[in-house]
Amino acid sequence: MAIAINNTFPRLLPLRLPKVCVAVTGSDATELVDKAEAAVRDSGFLEFRLDYLSRPASAASKIKNFTELHPQVFSVATCRRKAGGGRFQGSVAAQLQILSRAANSGCQLVDVELETAERAKPAALQKLRTRAALILSYHDFRSSKKLEGILERMARVPADFYKIVTTATTLSDNVTMMKFLEQHSDRHSLIGLCMGEQGIISRVLGLRAGSVFTFASANPGEETGPGQVTAQELRSTYRIENLDAATRVYGVAGDPIAHSLSPIIMNTALRRENVNGVYVALHAKSLADLMACVREIPIHGLSITMPYKEAILEHLDNTDSHTAQIGACNTVVRAQDGKLYGFNTDTSGIVRPLEQRLSLPAAKVLVLGAGGAARAAVFGLKERGSEVYILNRTLAASQKLARAARARFIKRADLKKFTSFDVIVNATSVGMGNSKDAPLSDNEINARFLFEMIYDPPETRLIQMARARGVEVIPGIEMLVQQAARQFEIWTGKPAPLDEMLRVARLAMQERTARKAWAKAAGKKK
Repeated sequence: MAIAINNTFPRLLPLRLPKVCVAVTGSDATELVDKAEAAVRDSGFLEFRLDYLSRPASAASKIKNFTELHPQVFSVATCRRKAGGGRFQGSVAAQLQILSRAANSGCQLVDVELETAERAKPAALQKLRTRAALILSYHDFRSSKKLEGILERMARVPADFYKIVTTATTLSDNVTMMKFLEQHSDRHSLIGLCMGEQGIISRVLGLRAGSVFTFASANPGEETGPGQVTAQELRSTYRIENLDAATRVYGVAGDPIAHSLSPIIMNTALRRENVNGVYVALHAKSLADLMACVREIPIHGLSITMPYKEAILEHLDNTDSHTAQIGACNTVVRAQDGKLYGFNTDTSGIVRPLEQRLSLPAAKVLVLGAGGAARAAVFGLKERGSEVYILNRTLAASQKLARAARARFIKRADLKKFTSFDVIVNATSVGMGNSKDAPLSDNEINARFLFEMIYDPPETRLIQMARARGVEVIPGIEMLVQQAARQFEIWTGKPAPLDEMLRVARLAMQERTARKAWAKAAGKKK
């Protein structure tokens, strides 16, 4: 039998609920319960999104069978009306009737949006609350403002939980949400998080700020809110159930950032070395927003990616001479006194893979590009005694970098004068994403090794041409992992589990490539 609800159960409920509630959807009742059966293997807390069904009332009997079969599982029934951001187009009375039937079928909690509660008769809500714990919810799909006023408005309606879900348009919105949770979770059982790509921080860290639980999707592509991540990702990547007040926060910041493999690589390293830390993606649309977030959370370590590697230097309290020389920072450490120190580990990402394959002193290396990544490559290779040549589309930029690093610049027309290089390093963005372009033509790839710093896609046009010429390829995933390993060492003082980091990075890249291929094939079928 399903767990019974009584007058004291709602007050005990927050102490017993799992930390992650998995939202389950389906086109009909059978599919909904089938997906619940799959999700329950790993989760003891589910949300039935009845508003996704064409006939929500038809699910009651199947839900009852499910709850009787799984009496240990907590379940939430949600039938959100369209006016509140859901899909149900019926009346308030019809909505409450569906939720009442779900409660009678064994759902221990029901979710009612504030707009419905304010229109419903108090007696109807109270009757529903005698059958299940009431989650009173509010959703703002535009911003994260006036949280105090929202809670004051919600508190006029007696409920067991107050859920406030807003939208993060900045990283600082997460800080606002978490401070709100810290201030009010001692007086109310609160569920709070921010939607959107920029809201990932609140989904991961909201629990330690006072949110009773958070939401996740059952599978990729089945999100019930913008920015929602899967339950597997919350548990395995972010180790959400192990986070506590002592957990150190690290992150990767850039714009865009959704493509980054750094969270899975770094969280794997933290778990493997038993470091109480979590690493999150920070979509920073401005540097000022990022710096406010870094200081407020606070963030102990930061990976900096485009477009902030150069601009962040003026916000740091100090950098090592190597970083100052390169003029770009990809690693930030927050010391105990709150000061921010900058480093550049891109050089390690370039030098370490090469040192494993050849002797760098006197090696003849051609670096393509003159931006931040190219600067790290040029200075790092010069420090190892390599003979470095720089080729860039803009001659003035390659000349400037060559003078600063005491390297040589060449024009593209001069490539035919060189019989061969030991290494060609592509430090440009040519070939990234879906691009079929390459920074060199087939007959210009004269080298023993090609180091492709691009890792997505794993097989660029340049790599394909190099392999056809018998040139040994060093893939960009090695640079990504090697520079991340050095960051890990700087932050934790521990040796990085390099092999494990490389393994999960390659696996994640394979899965991403497979998803893209599947999506492309599905698109063609349509």
